[in-house]
Amino acid sequence: MKSTPGSLRTSIDLPRDLHRRLHELAAKKGCSARQLILASIEQAVAQGEPSRPRRRLSLDPPIVPSAGRGPLDLTNEQIYDVIEFP
Repeated sequence: MKSTPGSLRTSIDLPRDLHRRLHELAAKKGCSARQLILASIEQAVAQGEPSRPRRRLSLDPPIVPSAGRGPLDLTNEQIYDVIEFP
């Protein structure tokens, strides 16, 4: 079988029993073993992708609202009192 354009040919070694069960399942489903393998790989890759993009912490509104006096001058102790850290 020739590779189709945009595809890559590869090979793997399967245990005999798994190979037999693969072809039996493909026959039950009415598809080829290749189609079953590709669908399984697609599913595994999709499960490995994050379901949503990671978002950055938004400081709108700010954690400590400004009192209009310019930048805050806080010590580390004061910051730890305001923000809960795990």
